[in-house]
Amino acid sequence: MRKTLRFKKSIHFSVIPWTSKGGNNACQHGEVAVARGESPTVAWLDTADTYVAETIANIGFDVMVLDMQHGMAIGPDRTALWLQAVSTTDTIPMVRVPWNEPFFIQWVLDAGAFGVIVPLVNNSKDAAKAGGACCYSPGGYRSVGPNRARFYGGIDYFKQANKEIICLVMVEDINTVANIEKLADAPGIDGFYIGPADLAVSMGLEPQAYSGSSKHTEACRHVLDTANSNGLVAGIH
Repeated sequence: MRKTLRFKKSIHFSVIPWTSKGGNNACQHGEVAVARGESPTVAWLDTADTYVAETIANIGFDVMVLDMQHGMAIGPDRTALWLQAVSTTDTIPMVRVPWNEPFFIQWVLDAGAFGVIVPLVNNSKDAAKAGGACCYSPGGYRSVGPNRARFYGGIDYFKQANKEIICLVMVEDINTVANIEKLADAPGIDGFYIGPADLAVSMGLEPQAYSGSSKHTEACRHVLDTANSNGLVAGIH
């Protein structure tokens, strides 16, 4: 594949409001970060405006994430155009899909996303559902037909996709944190992505009050430690 997420099981990342760069060597950004012991730089966009995407993608970030779940009226058509804009650069494009449903995951992967963040994952069954949707058989049940991705990812896309596509499942409930070890064993997932506001609400906190809560910090640390001990990625914004 032309772009790669070879660093996906090696590091942890947090998200900042913007992201990425230009060319056909997206893997180099992540690999350089790993070599330095750093996390990749990641931008989070809640607009699918293609000019905004193209502009930010030339800044020099490693990864860009488009938020279909809480972004401004972002459906599959606008997402596909966003992916085309980002693909003019070296930036690795990822998408937070709106729901843990296989058809959302297939739409964005076939259109050229190199990874997904999947919300509403509360147990190992939910996690396996998300992971399976990201992988071709025998690793999962993703249907073969990567329309645009076969041009964007290269002629070896099918052979490499299961190894390169990243799937992060969201941890948004304190009950999920308590069972995080079971999620870590789910096939097809590469790590966890903490939704701090929803996690706070599940703990009886105000959505934006989590920064001052030691219990919230403790829960996040448990997710990170579990990721570390299982060779998985951990992310948060």
